Amino acid sequence: MIPQIKGPLRSKSLEQIIKEFRTLRAQGIHEIILIAQDLGDWGKDQGYKRSHGLVKVLETLLQEEGDFWLRLLYLYPDEITSELIALMKSDTRICPYLDMPIQHVNNDVLKAMHRATSKEAIIESLTLLRKEIPDITIRTSLIVGFPGETEKHFRELVDFVEKYPIDNVGIFEYSKEPGSRAAELPDQIPDVVKAKRQKRLAKVQQKVANRLLKKKIGQTLEVVVEGHHPDSPLLLRGRHRGQCPEIDGEVIINDPSGIDAFGKRYQIKITDAVGYDLIGSVAQKDQK
Repeated sequence: MIPQIKGPLRSKSLEQIIKEFRTLRAQGIHEIILIAQDLGDWGKDQGYKRSHGLVKVLETLLQEEGDFWLRLLYLYPDEITSELIALMKSDTRICPYLDMPIQHVNNDVLKAMHRATSKEAIIESLTLLRKEIPDITIRTSLIVGFPGETEKHFRELVDFVEKYPIDNVGIFEYSKEPGSRAAELPDQIPDVVKAKRQKRLAKVQQKVANRLLKKKIGQTLEVVVEGHHPDSPLLLRGRHRGQCPEIDGEVIINDPSGIDAFGKRYQIKITDAVGYDLIGSVAQKDQK
């Protein structure tokens, strides 16, 4: 539906991207998020092959001076190339973080969704990313209750989440959009079934996320401290490279000693994990 609503793909020029990047940096912004409906297709309308344009953008931005973070949102499995992974590994200013929407893993459902991928390709991409970038954080989105999704299809999705753990997952019930091809498909799923599946999968994912977070206990992470925690003026909140603002969890800092300003980065030793958040305290007094 998006091309019908917004029109065909149109890439912002590299010159404009650099201009906006420099403007933000001049304002003291330390984290730049590259976001698009399909980030890997940047430059496709300018003659670039898929993902090659994105690599060009990143290489250009990395020529800029300074200690900043670059974060990538919305890259599909077939857009995660060896060239892109090598670039991410070569410069720590690219956050080891990817938002890779997969929506489902059953091949029949993916085909019905008109997704240009397969379960096998998704697993291959996840496995490669975990191998090449061990500290990477992966976010995805999943849809339950797509027309024709059987209980068997859904169980396959649950099994996948358990077997191939993903750090952060947004789980959505399929919504029938008037004018879309999916709205005309047979075997529409009742709302009550969609709601039950969403809750079942969310419960499984919460356990997976908590297990992954607990692996960070004892680690020391570079965290940008952003302000006071809303629950208490005695607590501070921040994010490490694997946490995207507004959509992921945070690092809750329970001892503010050693922190003299917001917007700076500190070495935080992680001592616990609660829900989707990490808890820690300053390990070193140095900041950036």
